[in-house]
Amino acid sequence: KDLSFGPDDALLQPGTEAASEQESLAVGGQAVMEGIMMRNGDRLALAVRKPDGRIVAVNQPWHTIFSGDFVRRPWVRGFPVLIETMINGVKALNLSAELAAEAEGTPIKPWQLAVTLAVAIGLALLLFVVVPHMLTIGLNLLSLSGGVEGLSFHLWDGLLKFGMFIGYIACISFVPDIRRVFEYHGAEHKTIAAYEQGENPVTPDAASRYSRLHPRCGTTFLLFVLSISILLHALTVPLFMLAWHPENAFIKHSVIIFFKLLLMVPISAMAYETIRYAAKLKSSLLANVLQGPGLLLQSLTTREPDKQQLQVALVALKEALGSSSTAVIDTPEYESIRAEQLCQQE
Repeated sequence: KDLSFGPDDALLQPGTEAASEQESLAVGGQAVMEGIMMRNGDRLALAVRKPDGRIVAVNQPWHTIFSGDFVRRPWVRGFPVLIETMINGVKALNLSAELAAEAEGTPIKPWQLAVTLAVAIGLALLLFVVVPHMLTIGLNLLSLSGGVEGLSFHLWDGLLKFGMFIGYIACISFVPDIRRVFEYHGAEHKTIAAYEQGENPVTPDAASRYSRLHPRCGTTFLLFVLSISILLHALTVPLFMLAWHPENAFIKHSVIIFFKLLLMVPISAMAYETIRYAAKLKSSLLANVLQGPGLLLQSLTTREPDKQQLQVALVALKEALGSSSTAVIDTPEYESIRAEQLCQQE
């Protein structure tokens, strides 16, 4: 997912230089099955190419579960944005799979969405929090790592997280359907980049000239999450152990793992502010340091798209921007429907 920053800056006054700068960061997206979801403010547009070659665009409002000025403030907004992005992303992914397969079915129910999110989050935390911690305990038993109170434990823990994360991405890239998603991921990046750079009109040929790598990509966000988690775990876990140090090893490590899970809230908030800052940087040494690793990792999560995939991305962009936008988006013919119409058809 590419993060959309505009909606979380509602406290900026329209017409100011800061507000103007945010307009170029207002569109974010996500590759789905045979299509792309794009968000612009409270607008969400999903464009999918059906098996017969037709492009269908579905418009629906962005589902918001957090409201109020407090959750939009810096160093707070990161975790709410992450949760809302996951909820809307799962819904879009489910709908795209139905459209791409022309399947008959009913919209995903709230309890099904909750179960899907719970399983996805649970597996992610198991794979990237619990398993690395347990493996590092094994290294400690082999005298290759220090105890959980020391720095070496968390360095090993972090290295294992990075290894498992990169290995996971590399493995799923061999799945044909995932490779298609990665190609649409590249199309999404190219299209957004062309729009942000002021291309007018934005055409498939114009978008194809831009890089498939984008500094605001969700892959980069995850990399920041992993990096910040290493630093925060190394600083806070030893301090936590000074305050409370049970003798029972099982209880100690169980509590530490639970403590790490709780730290995901401030970690996601810090990662969000970091990627916001990095995305605004112009070419410089600091920009290369902050953006470089994420862009390198995107070489695994994106592939070069073809013209047809770029067309789908342009449809998603046009629908997300809406009729009030002055940008000219060159798209092929497509069918535009609202989510409630899709429900009636089913």
